[in-house]
Amino acid sequence: MPPGPDTTGHVQLPPGGPVAVPSPPPATGSADPAATTLAVLLIGPAGAGKTSVARYWAEQRRVPTAHISLDDVREWVRAGFADPQSGWNDHSEAQYRLARRTCGFAARNFLANGISCILDDAVFPDRPVVGLGGWKRHVGPGLLPVVLLPGLEIVLERNAERSGNRRLTDEEVARIHGRMAGWYGSGLPIIDNSHMDVAETAHVLDEVLAGSLASPPKW
Repeated sequence: MPPGPDTTGHVQLPPGGPVAVPSPPPATGSADPAATTLAVLLIGPAGAGKTSVARYWAEQRRVPTAHISLDDVREWVRAGFADPQSGWNDHSEAQYRLARRTCGFAARNFLANGISCILDDAVFPDRPVVGLGGWKRHVGPGLLPVVLLPGLEIVLERNAERSGNRRLTDEEVARIHGRMAGWYGSGLPIIDNSHMDVAETAHVLDEVLAGSLASPPKW
C-alpha cells in the first residue's frame, strides 16, 4: 500500500532528459546566470583550480546548485581502481568513461528537478569524440562549457600543493597544459585566472555565463 499524502518518503521525481539549449533572454534585458537553472562544464588542466572554483560557485548561487566532480566520481571505485598515473590502459580509459557517463546521468536528474549543475573535467580539444562531444551526449546541447586556463607556472605551483593520486609530475602537468592551449581559437569562453583568487574567478565565471546565455557558444 503506497504511503499517504502526509507521509514522507514517496516524492515523485521527474525523470532526467537531455538539457536543451537555453532560451534567449528577453529583449528588455540580459539573462541573470545567478538566478537561472544552468548546466555548466568547467574545463581546465590539473591545477587550474576547477574544483575549488566550481565548489565555491555552486555554494554562492541564489538557486539550488550541485557540484559534480569527475575525479570524485571516478574515485568511487575502491577495489580495482585504475590510476592512469600507473599507466594509461583499457581499465583506466573505461573507468574514466564510466565516471563521465555517471556524472552526466546525475546532472540530467538534478536539472530535471530544478537543481543547477556545474561539472569539472580536464577535457582535451584534440579528443572531441570522447571529450566535449561526450559531455554533450551525456548531458545535452544546453551544457555551457567554459575553459579555465591559467599560466603554466601557476598551474605547476598549484599542482605542487596537491596530494595523493591527484598530484601529477611536472612533466605531465606541462604536457596537459600544452594540449589545453588548443582551446584558444575554439570559440569557447576562456578565463585566465592566473592572478585571481577563487571568489574573483567565480565572479568572472558569472559574467562569462551571462554572455553564453545571451549567445550560446557553437560547439
